[in-house]
Amino acid sequence: MLKFYTSLLVLVTASVLSIQAKAQQTAVDYFESGVTKSRSGDFTGALQAFSMAITMNPDNGPSYYNRGLAKANLKDHRGAILDYDRAIELNPKDALAYLSRGVSKSKQDDHRSALLDYGRAIELNPDEAQAYYNRGASRSRLEQYRGALQDFTRTLELEPNNQSALYARGITKQKLEEFSSSLADFTKLIELNPKRGQAYAARGASRVELNDFTGAIADLNKAIELNAEDTESYLNRGFAKGKTEDFKGANIDFDRAISLDKNSHRGYYGRGFCRSKLGDQKGAVQDFNQAIDLNNTNTDTKVFYNGRLNRGALDNLRAVVQERNKINELSGERSEAYFSLAVSRNKQGDAKLAIADLNKAIELNPTYAEAYFTRGMIKSSQNDQKGALLDCSSAIKLNPRYAEAYYIRGIIRHSLGDENGGCLDLSKSGELGYTPAYKVISDYCN
Repeated sequence: MLKFYTSLLVLVTASVLSIQAKAQQTAVDYFESGVTKSRSGDFTGALQAFSMAITMNPDNGPSYYNRGLAKANLKDHRGAILDYDRAIELNPKDALAYLSRGVSKSKQDDHRSALLDYGRAIELNPDEAQAYYNRGASRSRLEQYRGALQDFTRTLELEPNNQSALYARGITKQKLEEFSSSLADFTKLIELNPKRGQAYAARGASRVELNDFTGAIADLNKAIELNAEDTESYLNRGFAKGKTEDFKGANIDFDRAISLDKNSHRGYYGRGFCRSKLGDQKGAVQDFNQAIDLNNTNTDTKVFYNGRLNRGALDNLRAVVQERNKINELSGERSEAYFSLAVSRNKQGDAKLAIADLNKAIELNPTYAEAYFTRGMIKSSQNDQKGALLDCSSAIKLNPRYAEAYYIRGIIRHSLGDENGGCLDLSKSGELGYTPAYKVISDYCN
């Protein structure tokens, strides 16, 4: 008898191990599928595959990391950060996770926090050129130019022909007024990439500062040849021509700069100066007055509305959601009938009666997630956004995988000024498979 039970235990154990192995293999299959889809550019499909891998094996750091990369490629950086957080929690030594999280934080303009991630990535992998470059870029955004210069220099020590680092270091030297030193970076960049107009424009700007106006004009000619819409190069070339007393040529450049940017106070000032030199005092006075008016108005000041997603955009994005009115078996309390009646009445344009019917459906069945969601949709269309938020939250509480409810709650939150909360909801909606969320994320969350 003991032998029988021992044999049975062996069989049961083997069976359990076989099931576990099968489940583990399935998680691996989903992971590999996610990698394949990422490589082919199908980031939505990759995200779903990694989500399945995580469901089957929730403690696998690479699955979270790769899902984070998929989200980042869909411009869902808030959602990506949450996945990188989990990947780092599972493997605190993963330098790439810190680096990628830093990138997503930078994309959200959280440069101070990004610096910490880049620093940790560098501690774990001191020879990762990209980490130094990214840290330098964030330091530049924070106006920490000396530190940025050190980081770009280290990047170039590791990768001497890194064109992005050469350009960034040259620009940083300009910020530090090290114009002579910047010339070498822009010159090398031009040798590596003779078609990069930015390099000629930047070198021309440095030559203007060094009073090499002839050299500046030559560089700026090339920059404009490569990019005829480069306002800054017209301004700098106009200034250089003015210094060489070519006022007619300078006037043409300032005129072109103004046509490209109606708010260019430098353009009006330069053209006014040229007009004065050319004897057109009336035109000069007009330009100088315009330059003063524009310069007194801070044209760079951003206007912050309650939310970048206005009501018109909210209405359009909400209209994307398809109704969920599917025929169900009628329950004893007949809540489904009230729900369907509400849908029909709303289609007839009677929102007030539709909401009354949904109130009755919810009264009869307080766990009716679709009724809460539909009532929220109607309330939102009637501009009761706070009431709509409450209904969407109720629907999500009853059905945590209700992707459309996260979507609607996300766009409403965003429109009311809670951009971070709204974008996180949209991220969750996309993660649950509602792909229209990623278009909104791309347009409004970055």
